[in-house]
Amino acid sequence: MSKVAKSFICRGCLNPVASAGRTSVDIGASAKLELVDKFRYLGDMLSVDGEADAAVEARIRIGWNKFRQLVPLLTIKDISLIMRGKLYSSCVRSSMLHGSETWPIRKENVVALQQAEMRMVRWMCGVKLKDRLPSRELRERLGIDDIALVS
Repeated sequence: MSKVAKSFICRGCLNPVASAGRTSVDIGASAKLELVDKFRYLGDMLSVDGEADAAVEARIRIGWNKFRQLVPLLTIKDISLIMRGKLYSSCVRSSMLHGSETWPIRKENVVALQQAEMRMVRWMCGVKLKDRLPSRELRERLGIDDIALVS
């Protein structure tokens, strides 16, 4: 009975955006090592340049997925805004900021997180951008701090 070597490739690595610029290097013993620009490790995106851009984009995407799952609870009028804010903080925001303590974060990353969060906050409060309510006021209604202070 012969042993068959299995190859494991994660679904995230098959993404054509993440696989741009691949080359492989022969490391001996008939094995090849693939060189990639970015890859997923423990649920976080790591990039070859050491920037946090890929990680922030991935976390914002994860936050939106969690938000969409909870939209029926986060937008229902029977639940107070404070309770919706607590639910948002514990489920959505925590998933968006998971691992952020290890990011070499830049101003552009903080702005991207703030923009994504404020879109979610406006949606929860039932406020349109054209209503021109200050972000600070909407966060106070929900009882949450600015994401820049938390990250």
